[in-house]
Amino acid sequence: MSESIYTPGAHVVTPRGRGVIIDVRPTPIGRFVFGVEDESGEVGHFTEKALRLASE
Repeated sequence: MSESIYTPGAHVVTPRGRGVIIDVRPTPIGRFVFGVEDESGEVGHFTEKALRLASE
């Protein structure tokens, strides 16, 4: 992971809008996939490159 810290509960901006990280899982190749729940309750999974920390 880079210098950004993406942990459960962090507010982020994704290509689909704003959300909260609810899950972090490693992939077999050593990267991470983040489960992000948006305001409507829909969960999407994104790589670190698709996320930015939200400035609340």
